[in-house]
Amino acid sequence: MKRLLILYGFLVLSWGVFGQEKLVLGGSVVGNANFFIADSTIGALNTPQYDHQLYGSETWVSLHAAYKGFEGGIRFDMYNNSNLIDPKGSYSGQKIGRWFLRKQIKDLHVEAGYIYDQIGAGLIYRAYEERALAIDNALYGVKLGYDLSPTWKVTAFTGKQKNRFETYPTTIKGGTISGYLKLDSTGSVAISPGFGVVSTTLSDETMNRVVSAIATYTPADSIGACYNVQAFTLYNTLSFGKFAWYAEAAYKTSSVMFDPLAEKHNWTGTKSLGKLVRRPGTVFYSTLSFAQKGLGVTVEGKRTENFNFRVDPFVSLNRGALNFLPPMARSNTYAMTAFYAAATQEFGEQGGQIDIKYSPSRKMNFGLNYSNIQDLDNTQLYQEIYADFLYKYKRKWELTTGVQLQTYNQERYYNEPGAPVLHTVTPFAEFLYKFSRKKSLLMEAQYLNILNKEGHKELPSYGNWFYGLAEYRLAPHWSFSVSDMINVTPGEQSIVDRATGEKKVSHYPRFDVFYTTGSTRLGLSYVKQVEGVVCTGGVCRLEPAFSGVKATVSASF
Repeated sequence: MKRLLILYGFLVLSWGVFGQEKLVLGGSVVGNANFFIADSTIGALNTPQYDHQLYGSETWVSLHAAYKGFEGGIRFDMYNNSNLIDPKGSYSGQKIGRWFLRKQIKDLHVEAGYIYDQIGAGLIYRAYEERALAIDNALYGVKLGYDLSPTWKVTAFTGKQKNRFETYPTTIKGGTISGYLKLDSTGSVAISPGFGVVSTTLSDETMNRVVSAIATYTPADSIGACYNVQAFTLYNTLSFGKFAWYAEAAYKTSSVMFDPLAEKHNWTGTKSLGKLVRRPGTVFYSTLSFAQKGLGVTVEGKRTENFNFRVDPFVSLNRGALNFLPPMARSNTYAMTAFYAAATQEFGEQGGQIDIKYSPSRKMNFGLNYSNIQDLDNTQLYQEIYADFLYKYKRKWELTTGVQLQTYNQERYYNEPGAPVLHTVTPFAEFLYKFSRKKSLLMEAQYLNILNKEGHKELPSYGNWFYGLAEYRLAPHWSFSVSDMINVTPGEQSIVDRATGEKKVSHYPRFDVFYTTGSTRLGLSYVKQVEGVVCTGGVCRLEPAFSGVKATVSASF
């Protein structure tokens, strides 16, 4: 590795000396620093950072270079007492987190190093990064592509998946063929078909752990183990006028997976949940969209069964995942509408959503979204009705208002047996007033109201919430904001007042200052954050309560 980095540095230096006119250099820096202040009133305590470290940070510094068809990059990653990887733990480490080299040799494309890529919609393979959720599932290996024609291409890749600064021992290999065909002379009707395959081979070490675990099972739960798993996918985009239709079907051969909801027989005669299983898997995914002036409609559907596809059956959450299953619920941006998020269910879900955008004029915009998700036994997991309306008055002010209605299965998404199904109504409003071209005030108000339909004495979950925000902007440099989340009607899981023993009304204030100059953005925030699930694109993780100060920096050059 050291020799490789020295060679990379020499190449960059050589390009700068002998070809400065054509050398292109760029890069970026992203950093987060957290100063922890313990607060027992909101449950922000009992982690190494609150107990004695009091500080944690993450930093990524990247450099990219391009010269005469060559392209390369390197990224330095550093973690100091970080809780990003394990929200309740502490991790420190620093190394080269990524490097890559690319070159096109006529019709041949060559790439080596840490590679980000996907096949189709990602159903069988997606190597990607999502820093906010501590995901960096790069492929450490080699990828080759060859242009069969101007519109058809084949690719092949092999390597191992990144695991922090190491790699998982499982070997990964795969390939695709994809292209484009016009079905009429004008090109208004066309298809973009593709086929992909991915295969994995477990290491002896991983297989030994699988065999050891299975050996403890009763005969009723006994399964066979296998070294190799193959996944196949067939996909196509059909474009015809104002319509676009994407469809993909994927199949995975029988593989060993850990199913947290599978019933396990114990030697004592009792039963519990969670065991290794061996099953094949399928996914069917499709989206149909229509767009014309002032109107856009998208319909999406998916059915998933036993499509947990990982490099190690013993890892869970966001670790070791080889693929990505698109979520069937909209990505909400308001704090209260995003409070209860629907994580993708790899072992079984079926659902869909429809999203409509209508703009009768430049002054008005209407939005409507409906999503519905069930498991394969037709048990309701999630349902959402979301509507919003935007009105612009000249260039002076803008008003956005709307409402969200949700049905949320806590038992499935929070893995809490017996937890009641939540029914929520969340109205919201956002008002932007422009004093001048550089000065503006943004205000938000949201109220999350739980409808108690389960006959409980108190509201299930965390109860009802109000969220308010005011942000003053001094373009192009400064932004100041203050907000508060208030647990106005505490629920079963709300904070208990130690003095009275009763559930208490809790405040979660936040103060932010941001300074932007060019491509550089600096931020300083005082934050109290409630415990909850944070999701990005259907991938979720549990965030503990936070109390303290956050400093951020991002810049590109």
